[in-house]
Amino acid sequence: MVNIYIILVVVLFALAVSDLIVGVANDAVNFLNSAVGSKAAPKWLIFFMASVGILIGAAFSNGMMEVARKGIFHPDMFFFSEIMVIFLAVMITDVIMLDTFNSLGLPTSTTVSVVFELLGASVAVAVVKIKMAGGSAIAELSQYINSDKALAIISGILVSVVIAFTVGAFVQYIARLIFTFNYRQPMKYFGAIYGGLAITTITYFMLVKGISDSSFALIKLNSGETLSEWIINNTASVLIYSFLGWTVVMQVLKWLFNVKILKVIVLAGTFALAMAFAGNDLVNFIGVPLAGFNSFEAWMAAGNPAPDGFSMEILKGEVNTPGYMLLISGLVMIATLIFSRKARTVIATSVDLSRQNEGSEKFDSSVLARVIVRSTTNFNSKFKNLIPNKILQVIDSRFKPADYYSQTDQEPPAFDKIRASVNLVVASILIALGTSLKLPLSTTYVTFMVAMGTSLSDRAWDRDSAVFRISGVIAVISGWFLTAFIAFTGAAFIALIISLGGSFMIFVFIALAIFMVVRTHLLYKNRNKNTMEDQEDVINQDDNLEVFVAKSTKQVLKALTSSGYIITYGINGFLGEDADKIKSAQKSSFKFSKRAKKNKEKVYSTVHLLSGGLEDTSHYYVHLMDFKRQVANAAHFIINPVVTYFNNNHKPFTPEQQTELLNLTEFTGKFFDLAINIVKENKFEKLDDLIAEREKIFELLEKQERNQIKRIKNKQVNTRNSILFFKITSETKNILLHSVNMMKEYRDFITYIKRVS
Repeated sequence: MVNIYIILVVVLFALAVSDLIVGVANDAVNFLNSAVGSKAAPKWLIFFMASVGILIGAAFSNGMMEVARKGIFHPDMFFFSEIMVIFLAVMITDVIMLDTFNSLGLPTSTTVSVVFELLGASVAVAVVKIKMAGGSAIAELSQYINSDKALAIISGILVSVVIAFTVGAFVQYIARLIFTFNYRQPMKYFGAIYGGLAITTITYFMLVKGISDSSFALIKLNSGETLSEWIINNTASVLIYSFLGWTVVMQVLKWLFNVKILKVIVLAGTFALAMAFAGNDLVNFIGVPLAGFNSFEAWMAAGNPAPDGFSMEILKGEVNTPGYMLLISGLVMIATLIFSRKARTVIATSVDLSRQNEGSEKFDSSVLARVIVRSTTNFNSKFKNLIPNKILQVIDSRFKPADYYSQTDQEPPAFDKIRASVNLVVASILIALGTSLKLPLSTTYVTFMVAMGTSLSDRAWDRDSAVFRISGVIAVISGWFLTAFIAFTGAAFIALIISLGGSFMIFVFIALAIFMVVRTHLLYKNRNKNTMEDQEDVINQDDNLEVFVAKSTKQVLKALTSSGYIITYGINGFLGEDADKIKSAQKSSFKFSKRAKKNKEKVYSTVHLLSGGLEDTSHYYVHLMDFKRQVANAAHFIINPVVTYFNNNHKPFTPEQQTELLNLTEFTGKFFDLAINIVKENKFEKLDDLIAEREKIFELLEKQERNQIKRIKNKQVNTRNSILFFKITSETKNILLHSVNMMKEYRDFITYIKRVS
């Protein structure tokens, strides 16, 4: 009996390590978003400041999370065996859910997830216990569950989302009115004051959120007060002296060393948020396993009584966490922060939704977003009529983007350091105030919504991007509420099955958790690989002439290769009723279409990048990408009807039709082989041969279409058959036409570059 619980404790700690990794990947966005987005410092320095903050926060964490032991349920109402089921269900659910969110690049709240997992698992175990005793779950459940905590969390979500967004937008609006986008001149006069105010806010945040909830808070001062009590009783004095002191320090650093005040603010804010994250959110990851370990220790100390008869009343008391566990946890978090690609994916989502400059959007528009944008635009137009034009002109001049954002750079910052500092300062003060008022605010919700509010106020969401950005925000917020539902139902289901199925089901769910994490990791890795492949042929400002030509050539070669593959595999797979070939062709078509769309969307930025005698090549490049997009569309319109026809199990093509289409794939294969050879060898004199091959295929297609008309008249084929056959022939013509046009533009493009170089 003892051995099985030793194994369960080991499993809990193994899950804790996994939870730390996926948790940090999710929460890294809270403290890295502003520094990374504004490029306030080299990445190594940003990660160093965050790592130091994490290590200090973890080392002085307040240890055991109260909610894990007694915040959601009453531990004295459960036995040891039941508590272990609850904790296992929580950890398994948490690892699977957070890893899934990270793979999708969506930030969520680890606090909300663990609270609702505890609630769901404890409800399930309590219901089973009540039913087995013959009682009424509705009448007795309140004796087991502390529902007030869950309701407080839900209200905290709603309040924090609205307040953070509103305050962030307001403060950023005032900051931009004062400093504008050309903030260097105003910073000479107001920089020290702004820096003093910002660092004071961050200091207050560190005292209230980072220290008052840590082991520092219990230090006794000479006055007999604890450090936490002294901070609360002397808040006004702390703020005043801190503001004066930091203002003087900022001015001295500016005079003597020409220190960039905004960089100091951003790095200090990154350190503070990282420290608070480790000091408080660490317990979201290790609190449950440690509670399970303490339960096991108490059971062992009692002499190993029957696990289903040993009360867990001991969890109602105070328990301290060993320092070495906190240190190890901090090191795991730092390693994850540095090496996790999923953390970068989550950060990228937040940065993309708030960036000032143009770029491809991660989210598509939604109906709700379109309604919001249209309504807001109409309201804004009416509101502007109430304000004198002179005032509007003055305001607009303060919000005119600097040249840095009106011209596309290789990789410009997503936003400037003014907005980055506002993000950190506002998030810090809101979290500090929420903590002092005992409000259950989520750091993820606050930091994300502040970033969205400041980006809106900064006019980063213009008419061209607002609908996509709002759709993204809606998706993220929906994910937050979905977190609570998934956490509750997932943990409840796992706890219920384990309670009814016994120990065997524990290992079944552990295996399931391992499978899900590995599967999402592989899916993420594959998606990340595809993304990297798509970025290989993107033009950057640092690209020299040779690289520019090489990337353009790669784009054309990919288009020709994909087209030939889609036609050959799609038609051959369809005729041979080979589902794998058809699926492979469809997948290739999807990637080709997505890649062509991205290249077309980046034409604007690429044209801006062309310099050094390459400006006149712009129209060639524009036409090149346009024809590539047309080729991708034609390939898509071939394979999609084929897939639909095949999936619906319609009648196969007649032997005569099959022979004709196989003949067609043979001719198109030769066409694309010749086209690829022309590009690789730069033998543009063979373009006439390529056009001749195209004309032969056109004659073949015309003959096949006449044969199909005869078959229709002789009633040898039905309507669906004819629609698909004509679709294949007509879109094949389009592919060949646009491919030759693309080749001509590529020829002119390369010829001109050779001439000017």
